[in-house]
Amino acid sequence: MSLAVCLLFDREGDRVIREIWTRLEGEGVSTLLTHTHGHHLPHLSYAVAVRWELARVRGWIGALPDAGGFPVEFHGMLAFSRGRAALAASVTADVARRQETVAAAVTGTGADLHRHYARGAWVPHVSLATRAKEAQLPLVARAVSDALPLTVRVVGAALIDSGTGERWPLDTIP
Repeated sequence: MSLAVCLLFDREGDRVIREIWTRLEGEGVSTLLTHTHGHHLPHLSYAVAVRWELARVRGWIGALPDAGGFPVEFHGMLAFSRGRAALAASVTADVARRQETVAAAVTGTGADLHRHYARGAWVPHVSLATRAKEAQLPLVARAVSDALPLTVRVVGAALIDSGTGERWPLDTIP
């Protein structure tokens, strides 16, 4: 599958996003709650590698300076191809630079970075629906609008294997 450099949220932000997942699942919309291995965490991905060497990625990302936590605001929803829907994250220029630094570090290891995380291509989001049908998008929009505006705080970071759910916490927040 893939290896993601993920930003993790405070307890309240995690709870609210899980509540959205639970609500959508109750309405028949597949979410990360039940997707693949069922161990997904609410997160914002800085970078996703489709081919990687774990030890090298851990070393390079672990060597980046700690930039600390920060708030993330959500004011809307995104609809992607193949039925994917997400919370649209507003990020500062500083956070965008941090993402570019992380993406460059991942590619510096020799890993293949997914094209959606390349410089200038990142769309910051938190995944909600994984395979929503067109007729289900209004359900997703309603669940999102009921939770907005939403501000969460990034309090940690981890490398996460999307295929297994295995994670390696980072000591810093790049």
